[in-house]
Amino acid sequence: MIRHVVPISALLAGVALLLLGNGLLGTLLAVRGSLEGYSDFLLGLVGSGYFAGYLIGTVVAPPLIRRIGHIRAFAFFAAGTAATGLLQGLFIDPIAWIALRVMAGTALFALYTIIESWLNSQAAREQRGKVFALYMVVNLGALALAQQLLRLDSPAMFTLFAVSALFVCLAVMPVAATRLAQPVVSESGRFSVVRLMREIPVAAAGGLLSGLAMGAFWGMGPVYAARIGLAEGDVALFMSAGIVGGALLQWPLGAFSDSRDRRTALAIAALVAALAAAPLAAGELLGRWSIAVIALYGGLAFAIYPMAVAHLVDHLNNEDIVAGSTVLLLLHGVGAAIGPVLAGGMMNIFGPAALAAHFGVAQLLLAIAAYASVRRHSEEITDPAHFMPMVRTTPTVLEIMPTPETADGAEAADTAAPGPAPQQNE
Repeated sequence: MIRHVVPISALLAGVALLLLGNGLLGTLLAVRGSLEGYSDFLLGLVGSGYFAGYLIGTVVAPPLIRRIGHIRAFAFFAAGTAATGLLQGLFIDPIAWIALRVMAGTALFALYTIIESWLNSQAAREQRGKVFALYMVVNLGALALAQQLLRLDSPAMFTLFAVSALFVCLAVMPVAATRLAQPVVSESGRFSVVRLMREIPVAAAGGLLSGLAMGAFWGMGPVYAARIGLAEGDVALFMSAGIVGGALLQWPLGAFSDSRDRRTALAIAALVAALAAAPLAAGELLGRWSIAVIALYGGLAFAIYPMAVAHLVDHLNNEDIVAGSTVLLLLHGVGAAIGPVLAGGMMNIFGPAALAAHFGVAQLLLAIAAYASVRRHSEEITDPAHFMPMVRTTPTVLEIMPTPETADGAEAADTAAPGPAPQQNE
C-alpha cells in the first residue's frame, strides 16, 4: 500500500491543508456572526451561499480546468479561496459574506474536482478501495481538526481569518511541486433528475433530504452551539464531535446496509437519527451534553448520503454510475443550499431548539419514503454494491471507488490506472 500512497502524498497533503483552512472558516463565520449580533436567518443565508456556490461550480469549474490545466487551476481557485477568507475578515457585513461564500463554494468545488480527477488517474484498479478510504479519512480528519483551530484566538479578532487563508495558500505548495502527469477532467454522460426520481426514488430522496440536514449541520451547527451558551472552545468541540461521530459509525452502518435491503437500512438509520437529534431541543438545559448528542447524531446522519450512493449504484450499470451520481450530488447540493436558510429562519422564530426539529423532520421524511418503498415492492439486486464511507465532494470521487470486480480482486493485466490519458500543459 505504501508504494501506492507515496506518489499521491502531495495531493493528500494539499487537500488536508485546504480543508484545514476552509473547515475553520465555515465555523468561524458562524461564531463571529453571532458575536456581531446577526440574526439566525442571516447566518443561514451565509451558510446557504457556500452550497449555492458549490452548485455553480458544477458548471463553471470543469471547462476552466480543462482549458488551463490542473496545477494552474488549483493555484487560481486556491488564491480565490484565500482571498475570500481574508475579505470576510476585513468586511464584517452579512451581504458581503453571502457573496463571498458563493465565490468560495464555487472555488472549493473546482479544487475538489482537481484533486479527485488526479487521484482517479493515479489509483491502480486493485488499490482503488484503499485510496478512496484513505482520501475520505484525510477529508474527515482535516475537517475535524480544523474546528479546533478556533481555539487559537478570539473569533472577534482578524487572526483566525488570516490562519484560514494561510492554510489554503500552503495547500498550493505540495500540489504545485508534484511531478504527477496531469489528467483530463472527464465529462459524465447524461442522466436526468426525472429518471433518477422515477427509477430510484429512495436514492433521490436520500440525496435531497440528507443535503437538507447536512447543510444545516455545517451552516447552523456552530450557531446553535453558540446560542445555547457554549464557550468558543466548546463550539469547536461540538462540531468536531459531530464529524468524528460521522467517521466512526459509517463502517458499522455501512456493513448493516450491505447485509439487507438498502431501503430498510436507510429507513432505520434515518429514524434513529431523528430520535438522536431530539435531545438538542433542550437547548441551554443540555449544556455540554450537547457534544455527546451531536456525536451520536453525526454518526448516523453522515452515513445517510453514502447509503443513498450505494443504493444508487445497486441499480445502475457501471457506465451510468458517474452520470447518476452527478444527479444525486445535484439534489444533495440543492438540499444543502436550502438547509441552512430554512433552519436559520426557524431558529430565528423559535430559537436554537428549532435546529433539532429541522434535523428530525428531514430524517423522518426520508425514513417514511424508504419504508413506503419497501412496503410497495421488494427488490432483487443481482450485483449489489459495497457501502463505502464518504463525504459529499464531487461526482469525480465515484470514479475512484472500486467496482464489484475490482473489489473481489482484479486480474493482474488490469492494474493500469483507470483514468483517461494525461494531457501535457506546455
